[in-house]
Amino acid sequence: MTTLHTRRVATGRLTQQITEARADGEPVVFVHGNVSSSAFWHTTLAALPAPYRPIAVDLRGFGGTDPLPVDATRGLRDYADDLAELLAALGIDRAHLVGWSMGGGVVMQYLRDHPAAVRSLTLVSPVSPYGFGGTHGVDGTLNFPDGAGSGGGTVNPDFVRLLGEGDRGAGSPASPRSVLTSCYVKPPFRTEHEDAYVEAMLATRLGDDHYPGDSTPSTAWPGIAPGTRGVLNCMAPTHFRVDDLHVIEPKPPVLWIRGEDDIIVSDTSMFDLAHLGAIGAVPGWEGTPAQPMLAQTRHVLDRYAAAGGSVREVAVADVGHAVHLERPEEFGKALLEVLSA
Repeated sequence: MTTLHTRRVATGRLTQQITEARADGEPVVFVHGNVSSSAFWHTTLAALPAPYRPIAVDLRGFGGTDPLPVDATRGLRDYADDLAELLAALGIDRAHLVGWSMGGGVVMQYLRDHPAAVRSLTLVSPVSPYGFGGTHGVDGTLNFPDGAGSGGGTVNPDFVRLLGEGDRGAGSPASPRSVLTSCYVKPPFRTEHEDAYVEAMLATRLGDDHYPGDSTPSTAWPGIAPGTRGVLNCMAPTHFRVDDLHVIEPKPPVLWIRGEDDIIVSDTSMFDLAHLGAIGAVPGWEGTPAQPMLAQTRHVLDRYAAAGGSVREVAVADVGHAVHLERPEEFGKALLEVLSA
């Protein structure tokens, strides 16, 4: 069995925690999603064979990486710049990048800023290139100029409270364990590593500078707009937009892999207040359209392909938001294909 090693790496920006399976080979860097850590990649790291060198990083404020504040006005660039500093500290000039959920947005931003440093890009149920919430149409048109319906004020406060209390149980539908088993994966899937994943979620640093971030009152429905600090605001469409990947050169191959039954990143996301309003779960809905997250990602990647890039979309049936956990064999096969492209 492959032994994983965890260590902290000092960079010019902050000290970051990484987990590795081996010290040599072609680097494959894995970036986790929101309210998680590199622990969600451990089984993937252990399964990836030589000649690849799998490395999973904890983003700032997650896992064992320094909890520096997040400047949301830069979109996901704080994380992407941290990643660039980490790779430089490790002496890595080019790497394959794999990003899950929010991590998908981080690696898209890294690709936009450093295209020659990316061997391939794998997006696992990624956040839309137009951010999370507050837009409509395949081109990510803002519902309201201030981004109302997105950002730090859109989170379930009970989930934040239970994270802060270190709740490890399943007594509330908003507990970290319940969110993991009902939203991160598709029920009835359960994993032997569930306790470790809950601990990883509980390691999330909380507050206005971290998760979920601050918010701003809005006169538009649902009455809240993004702030300028913290995790959810850095994915607000007023701050994050990576829709011009088709202009970069060179264009590394892209794999987009997702579960067909994902309820987090979806055209009918159960985390999008506009969709929740449409189904009566958020009061006062006045017709604000839901964000077509999948259609938006497909629109951006279609333009990338039309401009000469190679794109493969893989939709896995009967799977939720974490295809790498729910169907590791299918995920591993698709990943190896893009790594060797």
